[in-house]
Amino acid sequence: MSATAMIEIRNINTPGRVTRVNAEKYRAMRKALLAALPRRQPGLTQAEMVRAVLPLLPVELWPGGARARWWVKTVQLDLEAQGLVVRDRQAKPLRWYRSRRG
Repeated sequence: MSATAMIEIRNINTPGRVTRVNAEKYRAMRKALLAALPRRQPGLTQAEMVRAVLPLLPVELWPGGARARWWVKTVQLDLEAQGLVVRDRQAKPLRWYRSRRG
């Protein structure tokens, strides 16, 4: 039995906390999310992010989009912690877009 490769991620809402998740799923979602997010405002809402990412995901990792919402949010929070994604706190509902670094 082979061990699943894991990767450490952060959450911008809980500084200093590190969580381990499946590395293959993380990398696939990261690639899809960065491809889906615009480089400038107004960005996408959480619901728009999920809709934009679903067609970009490998079906073998997310059959029928199973658990994709959780992964979108998890990766989005990590990318925010890395400074690759920006949250527009003035927008209602909240919106996200890629930073200049992303």
